[in-house]
Amino acid sequence: MLPLRVCHRSAHLRRFSFPMAAPQQTGKTLRPNPSPSPAGSAPKRSRTMATDAAAAATAGSKGCPAMKAEFAKHAEYLNALNDKRERLVKASRDITMNSKKVIFQVHRISKANKEEVLSKAENDLATVVNQYIGKLVKELHGTDFWKLRRAYTFGVQEYVEAATFCRFCKTGTLLSLTEINESLLALSDKSVDPLQINVLDYVLGVADLSGELMRLAIGCISDGEVEYAKNICSFVRDIYRELTLVVPLMDDNMEMKKKMEVMLQSVVKIENGNMLASVFT
Repeated sequence: MLPLRVCHRSAHLRRFSFPMAAPQQTGKTLRPNPSPSPAGSAPKRSRTMATDAAAAATAGSKGCPAMKAEFAKHAEYLNALNDKRERLVKASRDITMNSKKVIFQVHRISKANKEEVLSKAENDLATVVNQYIGKLVKELHGTDFWKLRRAYTFGVQEYVEAATFCRFCKTGTLLSLTEINESLLALSDKSVDPLQINVLDYVLGVADLSGELMRLAIGCISDGEVEYAKNICSFVRDIYRELTLVVPLMDDNMEMKKKMEVMLQSVVKIENGNMLASVFT
């Protein structure tokens, strides 16, 4: 028998009881799990954007043979251009290496062997022109020279440096761009435009010449040829002064600005060497 207090509370709760709300439908019908695929068969893949694009490209290529042929022609042209660029880079390296050999040969010059050294250097320089620059001309046959200039510019600059170095040691003057280009006319056929060294490569090569003249001047000072070293100093100073007027007018002068800084250092070294030589003599 329940106590009186408990019975009274249960009767009170029954008086205020509410009916239970039925669960609401979410609006989504539950679907049964799909039956597993038969053994040995893969599930069907849904179409994606990648497969749609590939199918569209395949259909387009089948429907447009002219476009496919045009792209094949451009691909063949680019492959041939890249192969030519690689051959030009190799030819430029050969020109650079053999031009450096000419410069090293000229640095062996002295009062006793001047004629012999310069004669051998000129023969080696002619070999560079006929054998290696000739290969460059054949590769550039009928090609826009400016389009592939970056592939062979360093070899041309080194050749300009070697040729101008030989000329200065022989006559004390600067080899001009016109004279260099005239010496290259025999390498090209008359039916096509000949290879002509442009002004930019010539100026860059002349800027490198100052470093070789600085080494030559220091060697002359050590051998007691102070007057010849003074002539070299005056020559390099004149080149630097003239180039300071030209460089600001150049469009692509970033590389030239760096070489002008090196040229100024060469001028200062030659002047310091001459000053020390005049003090101790």
